[in-house]
Amino acid sequence: MAEYGEWTRKGATLSDKTAQKEYGISQEFILKGIREEKLEFKEGNIYGNPYFKLLRRELENYISSELGQTYLMEHKNKKELQELRKIIKTLEKRVAELKLKEAALKGEMSGEISLSE
Repeated sequence: MAEYGEWTRKGATLSDKTAQKEYGISQEFILKGIREEKLEFKEGNIYGNPYFKLLRRELENYISSELGQTYLMEHKNKKELQELRKIIKTLEKRVAELKLKEAALKGEMSGEISLSE
């Protein structure tokens, strides 16, 4: 049973399509959980395409009970590693941009000093 406000809390829900990508599970696995009443869901429709909105907590509990805690942890760690790599790549790009700007400013400063001498 969903906790109060769980359906509206950021990150507490995900679509069946996202769950398939994030946890490496199939549509049939999700439907089996719904039929067994282990997963609550809400039906949604975006641009004419239907989807199920699932509670992340319930889905993770269902995955660990059916496929094992190791399977769940491997997929969660893989997802977190992808996010970290993305952040690192963004930060490295930003550092490179700042170094170029620093070099340009140093060049301008050295040019100004030689002009005033």
